[in-house]
Amino acid sequence: MRSVTILQTKQSFSLLCDTIAPDKSISHRCAMFSLLSNQPSHIKNFLLGEDTLSSLSIAEQLGATVSKEGAEVTITPPEKLTEPNNVLDCGNAGTGMRLYAGLLAGIEGSFILTGDKYLRGRPMKRVTNPLLDIGAKIDGREEGNLAPLAIRGATLKSFKYHSPIDSAQVKSALILAGLQADSKSYYKESLLSRDHTERMLRGMGADISINDEGWIEIKPLNEPLKPLNITVPADPSSGFFFAVATAITANSQTTIKNVTLNPTRIEAYKILKEMGAEITFIEKENIYEPIGDISIRYSGKLKAVSVEKNIAWLIDELPALSIAMSCAEGTSIVKNAKELRVKESDRIASVLEGLQSCSIKTVEHNDGYEIIGGELQKATVNSYGDHRIAMSFAIAGVVSGMHINDIDCIDTSFPNFFDILSKITTIENK
Repeated sequence: MRSVTILQTKQSFSLLCDTIAPDKSISHRCAMFSLLSNQPSHIKNFLLGEDTLSSLSIAEQLGATVSKEGAEVTITPPEKLTEPNNVLDCGNAGTGMRLYAGLLAGIEGSFILTGDKYLRGRPMKRVTNPLLDIGAKIDGREEGNLAPLAIRGATLKSFKYHSPIDSAQVKSALILAGLQADSKSYYKESLLSRDHTERMLRGMGADISINDEGWIEIKPLNEPLKPLNITVPADPSSGFFFAVATAITANSQTTIKNVTLNPTRIEAYKILKEMGAEITFIEKENIYEPIGDISIRYSGKLKAVSVEKNIAWLIDELPALSIAMSCAEGTSIVKNAKELRVKESDRIASVLEGLQSCSIKTVEHNDGYEIIGGELQKATVNSYGDHRIAMSFAIAGVVSGMHINDIDCIDTSFPNFFDILSKITTIENK
C-alpha cells in the first residue's frame, strides 16, 4: 500500500491542464454501449484507468474484439454476446457493476459480476430490486444487495419506475434494461442526474425521449444501434481538483482544456464561482457532449457557501469542494447528501475525519456536514481506498503540506494526477 507526502507550495502558479484524465463516466459507457451495435466503434482518448479498463475487459469476455493503440480503442462487437467462462471483474467501479447488471439482465447466459473489496461492500439493491421487478434473475449476498452478483439473462417486462434515488447509475441500468424489454418503458427521477447515457444512446440511434410529465420514455431496440465514433472529453470532476488548488492559492490561474461542459457535470465549478473564484466557461463544440475549456483564477479569500440543491450533480466533487470550504471565511453547510455515505468510502466520515486531522472544525450530520473555515494544518490522512478522498487531501497539501496513506486507488480514475500536481508543488515518497 503506497503513501505520498505533499509539500506546501511556496509560490503562485499558472497551470495549463491539457492532459486531464479522460472522462471516466463516458469511457465506461463507450465500452458497454459499443456492444449494442453490429459495427465497430471507434473511441479516441479512452481513459486507461484500472476501472475503465475493467469495463473494456468485460466487453472482451462477452465476445467483443478490442484493439488498442495508446488511448485509441476500436471495439468490434460479436454477432451475439457470449456467456463468459469466468467471473466478470469490475474492479472498483460502481458504474461498471450497476450498468453491466442492467445490460446483462436481458442477455441470454449466466454472468457473475464481482469487484475489489470496496466494491463488494457497496449497495446494489437500488439496481437489483427494480430489475428483479421486471423479470430479471439476479442473486447476491444480502439478498442481492452485495456483490458478487449472479445474473441469468431473462425476458424483461416493460416498466414505469419513479426512482427514489437520483442516480445516473440506477437510471442507466434501467435504460439498458428498457432497451431489451417487451414494450415501451418509463423512468423518472426527482432531479436530473448525469445524462451521458441518454445523450450517447440517442446519438447512436436509440429512441429515448422525455415527455411533458418528465418521464424518460425508452423504446425497445428493434435493430442494432449505430456504432460510436467519439473522442472522450476531459473529465471535469478530475479537473476540479486543480480548480480548487487555484482558488485557494494566491495569484494563481489554471485553464482546463477540452473538458465536457455538460450542465450536469460542472455544478461544482458554479459553486466554487459562487464562493468567489473567477471562473469562465468557453464552449467549442457540441456533438455527443458540449466540450470546451474552463478558466479559473484566484480572486481573493473564498467565502462560505450553503449547498443543498443539485446534489446528484456534485456527488463526486464534494470532497474537493470541502477543501475549498475549509479555506473559506465562515461556516459552509452541505445538506441532502446522504448518497455520500455509499460511495467508494463513507465520504462524509472520510472527509470530516481528514479535515479534523488538519485542525479544521466540523459538524457531522446524517445527510451532510458543516465546515468552519480556518487554516489547514499538515496531517496524515487515510484515503480508505477512495480515490477522490486521496486526491482532495493531496490538493489540501498544496497550501499546508500533507501525508496521505493508500494512494493506489488514484490509478483507478486519474493515472497522471501526480504528474500534473508536480507542476505546482513538490511530491515526496510516492
